[in-house]
Amino acid sequence: MSIGSLIAAGFSTVLTPTGIFLMLIGVAVGIVFGALPGLSATMAIALFLPVTYAMASANAMTLLMALFIGAISGGLISAILLRIPGTPSNVATCFDGHPLVAKGQAAKALGVGVVFSFLGTVFSTILLMFLSPQIAKVAINFGPYEFFSIAIFSLTMIATLSSGNMIKGIIAGVIGFMFSTVGTDSIESTQRFTFGITSLKGGFDMLAVMVGLFAVGEIISAAETSHHKNDEVVTQPSMKGIKGFGFTVKEFVGQLWNALRSAFIGMGIGILPGIGGGTSNMLAYTVAKNSDKHADELGPLGTGRIDGVVASETANNATIGGAMVPLLTLGIPGDTTTAMLLGALTLHNLTPGPLLFENQAPVVYGIFAAMLISSVIMLFMEFFGLRMFVKLLNIPKYILLPCIFVLCTIGAYNLKNNMSQVIACILFGIIGFAFKKFEVPTTPFILGFILGPLAEQNYRRGLMRTGGSFIPFLRSPISLVFLGIAVFVIVLAATKPLRQKRKAAKAAAK
Repeated sequence: MSIGSLIAAGFSTVLTPTGIFLMLIGVAVGIVFGALPGLSATMAIALFLPVTYAMASANAMTLLMALFIGAISGGLISAILLRIPGTPSNVATCFDGHPLVAKGQAAKALGVGVVFSFLGTVFSTILLMFLSPQIAKVAINFGPYEFFSIAIFSLTMIATLSSGNMIKGIIAGVIGFMFSTVGTDSIESTQRFTFGITSLKGGFDMLAVMVGLFAVGEIISAAETSHHKNDEVVTQPSMKGIKGFGFTVKEFVGQLWNALRSAFIGMGIGILPGIGGGTSNMLAYTVAKNSDKHADELGPLGTGRIDGVVASETANNATIGGAMVPLLTLGIPGDTTTAMLLGALTLHNLTPGPLLFENQAPVVYGIFAAMLISSVIMLFMEFFGLRMFVKLLNIPKYILLPCIFVLCTIGAYNLKNNMSQVIACILFGIIGFAFKKFEVPTTPFILGFILGPLAEQNYRRGLMRTGGSFIPFLRSPISLVFLGIAVFVIVLAATKPLRQKRKAAKAAAK
């Protein structure tokens, strides 16, 4: 069958009354799970997986994909309005989304996030439809050398995300890496830094870390100033004169290159197992920040620019399509969410691999169709919810923040059904508060926590393969390119103060 006929078969599989109903329910529930701190796409899929037992395979995957897309996009709501990322994929959205709210532009921030989330998902899904088998052939060539180099390259982003203080940024990154080493070593299965505490054997869950660092840390910070009358209510921006999604066609066109670049970053990161949206949104944000040509005129990213929201939201939603490539073509899940989807495929007798596209083509292209239609549903649901979302800002902090704290603790408890992750959530909340007090950037901490283990594990695997020699890391063309870029980024960051001095001296001379 041709690609066109397969796509038509996929849409006919999904566009049934049952399929449409399941997508509406899935997207709505997914948005709620994404928006509430402590919940996630993984939890949504885990909760609904038993519901799909009696369903046909096409309907089951339609529901689960709708949940996936709704949850990833829904995380932008709390990230922008409350500076609390709903999912790890929305961390970078906080950096410019919340400053836009402080400027009274909440509707614009939400509108930009919703539209470019939609575009990121559509872009990656279309590429997935036409190129997934070919992309998989490239991705399968990545081994420990390549993954180590990609992790090192991504870690060098710490140098450009340190808010003008590289020393504090490096310290934060090292602390993040230190916390990531707690638990059972994945290679030798030995316990590290658990101090005999059984609950630490599994390490710290990423969601508990993110929720603690941002949500609980923000709550502690707000509690410190709760006696100030001006802090009791968050100012609600005026919705008068807001049309459509709150931004102009000129602003939309001006962000197209940023969005396309971020979509390719998200798609590329999604294809590589073990990295995921938690990294792609920050990497896209960093690239946008480094290539920003309007920092002097409009202020740098992080002060309330739609560029940061566009980069983050386009990348994390493009990661969805990227993550489906190794899942469907190779049976390799890229993160916990796609691991749940792998379980769902197996449950419904759909064995991932090249034969899946031959034996179950209508179901596979039905998954692609469900992703596209769910994206459209998400766009309309979040568009009509814009004014309702903004009303959250009118809730007094003394009501809103305790409710958020309760949701955070419930979400943390549900991660492993014990109190260990609740304690971890509070611990990282204290760390997040301390970082804010001492003006230590949190982004390098997150990068260190996510990418440190990836670099360590693949470095050790590579050395085990070569008998302790580092030379093969340099012989791999892909590895060498990423290591070269990493060195270039470090040199560029180290010489930035010197270049700024020279620029200032030339300006003074004129």
